[in-house]
Amino acid sequence: MEFIAQYNLTGILIGVATFLIIGLFHPLVIKGEYYFGVKCWWVFLLTGIAATAGALCVQELLWSTLLAVWGASSFWSIGELFQQRERVRKGWFPKRERKIFE
Repeated sequence: MEFIAQYNLTGILIGVATFLIIGLFHPLVIKGEYYFGVKCWWVFLLTGIAATAGALCVQELLWSTLLAVWGASSFWSIGELFQQRERVRKGWFPKRERKIFE
């Protein structure tokens, strides 16, 4: 952490990590809706609450910021999950065919 602070890399690191976190949530929403439908929204809610609470408890600026970004991305993903359902309904994304065993 001293290296990061010494060379003023905190902002760059936060930017790169934010990009990666948002990039991670995109496929999580798509796969979550594909395999579980919108009923997995509560996982994003609990993750968002936990990350936001963590951001309030952590004093280190870098980690607090990254937890806040994680929490905000989790909350945003709830809305995206329901929008993903509409995108699937419109045929923009594949719908999972449920196999029925006879």
